[in-house]
Amino acid sequence: MNGIFDSLKTPCYVIDEGQLLKNAEALASVMSRTGCKILLAQKAFSNYDFYPLLSGYLAGTEASGLYEARLGKEEMPEGEVHVFCGAYRDDEFDELLKYADHIVFNSVHQLAKFGFKAKNAGKSVGLRINPECSTQEGHEIYDPCARGSRLGVTRSVLDKEMTPELLELLDGLHFHTLCEQNSDALEVTVRVVEEKFADVLPRMKWLNMGGGHHITKADYDVARLERILTDAKEKWGVQVYLEPGEAVALNSGYLLTRVLDVVENQDMKIAILDASAACHMPDVIEMPYTPPLRGADSEGGKPYRYRLGGPTCLSGDVIGDYSFDHELKEGDLLVFEDMAIYTTCKNNTFNGMPLPDIYKLKADGSIEQITHFGYADFKHRLGS
Repeated sequence: MNGIFDSLKTPCYVIDEGQLLKNAEALASVMSRTGCKILLAQKAFSNYDFYPLLSGYLAGTEASGLYEARLGKEEMPEGEVHVFCGAYRDDEFDELLKYADHIVFNSVHQLAKFGFKAKNAGKSVGLRINPECSTQEGHEIYDPCARGSRLGVTRSVLDKEMTPELLELLDGLHFHTLCEQNSDALEVTVRVVEEKFADVLPRMKWLNMGGGHHITKADYDVARLERILTDAKEKWGVQVYLEPGEAVALNSGYLLTRVLDVVENQDMKIAILDASAACHMPDVIEMPYTPPLRGADSEGGKPYRYRLGGPTCLSGDVIGDYSFDHELKEGDLLVFEDMAIYTTCKNNTFNGMPLPDIYKLKADGSIEQITHFGYADFKHRLGS
């Protein structure tokens, strides 16, 4: 595949339409067998040029605020638009009601403040709960159930603040506890949700189990997931929703970059790339993780070892350590994989780094450029 990338100016992203379609078909089959509805979490993948393709398979979009809600409504208009935000703004809420179908609140206070207005506008009203059930290890920044989390209402707070009038407003509950995990973690979470909220669940019309479900990963236990979804639907009489982002776009994107220089420090060779971890793949630093790189080994199993870093002034702008079958030289093309999620929607122009253009790898194998970023995109973020 590298041959078709050779002529592209780097750094750039390439979104694989064929892989997106495979993921969408897999998710649609889960919906068909269980009756659940799966939404696209736009926080992970919001490249709307591909929404027409996805709209034939998914039930709609999930948004984290006003702009994502508007994007989902405009670009996937036939789907549902669900919104969850840590706290809604007074000066945005009326506009949000134009786009959202479901509005989920993060606190009983916000439910009291905005819930009646949402219900009177014909919206389905939900509350995010926090089951205080951590199933992750080592990445507290991505654990909504970590101690002191700002996300979701715990049972003790629900008992202290909820009134019968506010409870009557609710159509559904929402929880999100996972991050790129298998269905065994969901099973643990649902068990705890039932233990803590069993008296509330039968009163609901829907239950949203959030995101973090790695459904399209090769080793994911789909059969277990489907049992969980079917059991919840039958036990509580609810419409079940899932809102993964990574499962929709898993393995469907590439970040292409070229070697600008190779330097050496204390017997370590360091390749400086035209792509930046800090600017173009920020999850590498935030998570942190080492992204897959075609033809390279991050475990050191090949003879030529390099640290790969970006061109910015940030000392920690490092993608990771990799080994190769050959020495790297200026101009070599490197292809990072699984770069569709949490990249194009999170990238930035720190140090004046250009935003990488985005290309579509079409199902017929041809390449189509779908963005044209330049100096103006950097400058206009900073002033008039």
